[in-house]
Amino acid sequence: MTPDVFTAIQPLMYTSLIVNIAVLLPIVILMGMRAKVVDGAWGPLTPARGILFSIYFSILATSVFLLIFPVPVMALALLLVQVLYKVTTPFTVGLKNPVVISNLLISVLHITTISVLFTQLQWSIRYF
Repeated sequence: MTPDVFTAIQPLMYTSLIVNIAVLLPIVILMGMRAKVVDGAWGPLTPARGILFSIYFSILATSVFLLIFPVPVMALALLLVQVLYKVTTPFTVGLKNPVVISNLLISVLHITTISVLFTQLQWSIRYF
């Protein structure tokens, strides 16, 4: 990747990663502390919520890693996975949950970032 292409995608990629960190850091901390405030949005402590905690922590850790060591193709993969799970949550949880609404709003940013990454990286079959 040429420096010009990286310079073009860097601000938006960093924005998506920083949003991930800003949103997930307090959530992961509160979930790790088993704070009661978490129960309202994610339900009571169950094995399923423990799995969700692990997923959130993984996204947080990967976002921090990519902020320090930016690899656009890796960021693209992370954001694709996030968008897929975020846009499917209305079908699995419904639209009344505040987490679902915030997921959809964040997915707008990530879809924009994905679009720019695809365009700027000149996506082709060679990346598969």
